[in-house]
Formats: sequence, C-alpha cells, structure tokens
Amino acid sequence: MHIKITGTGCYIPPDITENSTFAQHEFLNVDGSPFHHPNEVIIEKFKAITGIKERRYVLDQHTTSDIAFFAAEKALEDAQLDKETLDYIIVAHNFGDIKKGTDQSDTVPSIASRVKHSLKIKNPKCVAYDVLFGCPGWIEGVIQAQAFIKAGMAKKCLVIGAETLSRVVDSHDRDSMIYSDGAGATVIEATAQDGGILSHASATYAHDEAYYLFFGKSYNKALTCNTKYIKMYGRKIYEFAVTHVPVAMKECLDKSGVSINQLKKIFIHQANEKMDEAILHRFYKLYHKEVPSGIMPMNIHELGNSSVATIPTLFDSVKKGNITNQELHKGDVVIFASVGAGMNINALVYKY
Repeated sequence: MHIKITGTGCYIPPDITENSTFAQHEFLNVDGSPFHHPNEVIIEKFKAITGIKERRYVLDQHTTSDIAFFAAEKALEDAQLDKETLDYIIVAHNFGDIKKGTDQSDTVPSIASRVKHSLKIKNPKCVAYDVLFGCPGWIEGVIQAQAFIKAGMAKKCLVIGAETLSRVVDSHDRDSMIYSDGAGATVIEATAQDGGILSHASATYAHDEAYYLFFGKSYNKALTCNTKYIKMYGRKIYEFAVTHVPVAMKECLDKSGVSINQLKKIFIHQANEKMDEAILHRFYKLYHKEVPSGIMPMNIHELGNSSVATIPTLFDSVKKGNITNQELHKGDVVIFASVGAGMNINALVYKY
C-alpha cells in the first residue's frame, strides 16, 4: 500500500494588490513613532528582502471557509473522487472565518465542518476537524491523514490549507505587506500505485520561541479599541528558520533513504524569498553540495504569504504547469517543508 496525493486544487483570489497600494499608508514603529524613511523607500526595501511585488486578497463576501470549499471542489474533481467516500476532512487555518468589516474570529462550527456542509456531504462517518499549527498546518494535516490511513482508520482524506490574513493585519505595521489570502486542497488516498509519502518530520519549539508570532495591538497608539492583529519578531523568525528548517529537511530526507542527488523539487513555505533561499543553501551545504538550478519553485512574488495555503497552492500550480519553467514528472522525488507559529517545523518527502 502506498499513500499518495491523488488530486489537487487551489483558489487564488482575483483581487491583486500591488506594492504601490501601500504608498499612502502610515507605517509606524512598535512604539508608535513614525519611520524616518518615506514609504517609497520602505516598500523598495520590503520587495528586495521578501521578493513580494503583489499579493491576493479575497473578495469582500468571501471567508476562509468559502475559499477552502472552492479549493476542495477542484481537488475532488481532479481526483475523480466521490465526495461521499471521504473518511476525513482536515482543514489547516489559523484565524477561522472573519467577515469583512468585523474583527471577531468565528470558529464554531469548525472550518472543516463548514466545508463539509458546503460540499453537501451526507455521510456522517466523514469526520471533519481543524488543525491549528501555524504556517506548517497543511503539511501536518497531510501527515495526520497518512497516519489515519496507515492505522486502517481511513482510506481517503481531504486536506486543505486556507487563510484570509488580509482580515487580521495592522495597516500601521509594515509587515502587513507580507500577508495574503488563498486556499489549497489535496486528496490523500491509499493506492496500489508506486510512490507517495516516503517520510516525514515534525517539531515544536516552544521554550523560548512560542511567541515569535503572536496577536498584538496596533502600532497606532491613538487607537482606543482593543482589536489585535497578527504580529511577529521578523529577525528572530528568520534566524530560527534558517537554523532549524534545513536540519529538519535533512532528517526527513535521510529517513526516506533517498539520495539528495535524486531530489527534483523543493516546495518551501512562501514566507520570504531571501529566507527561503538561505534555507535552501544551508540544506545543500549539509550535504556539501551546490544548489541545483530551478529546484525551488516560488510564487511569493505574485501571491504573497498566505500561510497554510502557500505550499498546496504552489504544488497545484507546478503540477498543472502554471508556473514558467517548473514541471513535475512521474517518479520525481520532492520535499515539502514549512516553518511557522508555535514555533513549528515540519517536512515531508514525497515521490510523485
């Protein structure tokens, strides 16, 4: 028995927000003081570091569960799967449904239950639940689906990563330019076909690192409301990621028994272009190798950081030939790797 991704689908919101949109924002320091540089300089430096030139936001009427459903429909169609045969629906997200113009997260019922409802699945044995694991949530959902299948508890699972970070950003925080919205879905099945999941690794670092990403008040001290927004210690996260993610990737690859020379693609969470490049170089340095050209597909330049959705949307796009000079062939071995709030890290080696 092999456990494979038999169908993929994604939803990329149509609303394109370019960097120039932020030219009129009032960006502030943590203490509420203004930056000494004009916004044009701030935006230019931001693009040089992150690689982001534009990002996608959901339409006003849509929420996380809506776009998760859109991606799910495409994945089920791609897998040619009867939705009533699903054993699990696992949805990775971080902030639930937040309607436009509100500041309250809605997670009851679970996002997974809402997706099941939207899919009109009648089978009560199809269990739906959410995963809160930071940006690595989709990979962790795939790992859990694999465990259910290996244990004989399931044969078919739908794993989704969906997020609407545009609803939880502080417009006075320059980091708000990083975040975006999107959803990616995958069908995971037991199959007789060759390949599939070869190995995985997960870890949570919470002794000193738990609050590198957190919910905090606006940098605008004049605001009297208690609304909180996504915040992060960017430098600490960068140092943490480039130190620990390459090691987790090596652990996972070594466990799979696959040589690094056999790797065809590396799908890393699209958080920051410079950070991902540093992770890649350190990973290959652990094997005393040079980084092969074109091994790391990226879509952060156009899509920004949509948290749990970055890897499944990227994988779906490459799989379907939607990224220039990037393609997958049967038998290719790839790695998925992510890092995020928790601080959590995971990796997964997969034979396409």
